[in-house]
Amino acid sequence: MAESRAPSVIFDISEPAASLNSIRFHSDRHGNHNVHGSGFSGFKKRGHNLGSRSWIKIDHTGNSKVLELDKFTVMRHCSLPSRDLRLLDPMFIYPYTILGREKAIVISLEQIRCIITADEVILMNSLDGSVLKYKSELCRRLQTSKDQPDDLPFEFKALELALELTCTSLDSQVKELEMEIYPVLDELASSISTHNLERVRRFKGHLLALTQRVQKVCDEIEHLMDDDGDMAEMYLTEKKERREALTSSDLYDQINTSQNVRVVSKSAPVSPVGSCSGVRKLQRAFSSISSSKHGSFLSSSSGGENIDQLEMLLEAYFIVTDNTLNKLLSLKEYIDDTEDLINIKLGNVQNQLIQFELLLTAATFVATVFAVVTAVYGMNFEDSTFDNPSTFYWVLIITGAFCGILYFAFLIYFRHKKVFPL
Repeated sequence: MAESRAPSVIFDISEPAASLNSIRFHSDRHGNHNVHGSGFSGFKKRGHNLGSRSWIKIDHTGNSKVLELDKFTVMRHCSLPSRDLRLLDPMFIYPYTILGREKAIVISLEQIRCIITADEVILMNSLDGSVLKYKSELCRRLQTSKDQPDDLPFEFKALELALELTCTSLDSQVKELEMEIYPVLDELASSISTHNLERVRRFKGHLLALTQRVQKVCDEIEHLMDDDGDMAEMYLTEKKERREALTSSDLYDQINTSQNVRVVSKSAPVSPVGSCSGVRKLQRAFSSISSSKHGSFLSSSSGGENIDQLEMLLEAYFIVTDNTLNKLLSLKEYIDDTEDLINIKLGNVQNQLIQFELLLTAATFVATVFAVVTAVYGMNFEDSTFDNPSTFYWVLIITGAFCGILYFAFLIYFRHKKVFPL
């Protein structure tokens, strides 16, 4: 009777393992129907053309293939919410993003929009040169370092290349802008014209847009460096190894428990009711052990993470982006200095025009005084001055002298008030 009860007890205990194996076999069976063997479970033909996008999958060996995947397939495969995947949509304008999740890293930098897992990179396909360069360079680096020992995990290699290409692209654009704008500014400083002003206006708009892009990348890296928890979330390979070790430990504990139950059932036969209650107690104990292990795993992954490696990587590219930002700020200061110089020149010309206007106004006033005197004597009235013609000449001479003295008085007054330079 003891030997007949023992198999039933073992069957009850091993049922979760059997169901777990059946689930794994079920997922593997669906995995055989994937496109090009990509490992994306649940991908069916009926959703092939519904909201699908072209993606490039790059595995850890450097092999790449183009896939047509819909949004929900990518979400299930990478365990990402829809809001994270929406950040990669090229139809919408979102700020630059580097997000660390449980099983993936979401990157949206310039034209490089990808999802990095512990084993592969899912890159949004595009005809942009930066996307093609990222794909070819990542494949080349992975194939080159395949047989060489490297302390940098796969996800950090992919992240480093994305940051490198983004920083290189922004720095090259800054250098091109510098080569174009410096001659225009020098020409504008020497010769102020409408054509040069229009060119500087266009360059300044381009400069402001480029500064905002570089500033966003710099702020995103700095924000990531300031949060140790976000950096700890990006250690995907280490978390995967911990999950695998925890799974193997759970299976080992399950096998030991089943063997102990078998030994107990053989040595001391009990009633069917007692054996079922004992099995339930063992199952509850096993579940509590598993939950406690999962909790310790999460706490160790969140609290005891060594983030020095990622912090040094981010710090290096933060210095690069900060240097690029300083170049843009220097260029902006040069433009501001040129504008100040132009404003000084225009102010000088305006002052000269005002001085000339004052001289002209003073001369007009003096001429008006002379004209008034001559106009008075031009009226039809009797006066002893008209009896002697030479007397009128003296009137004109005296009036002209008075106007000249008045004009020079104006000049002395203007210089006293420093309206005119000495």
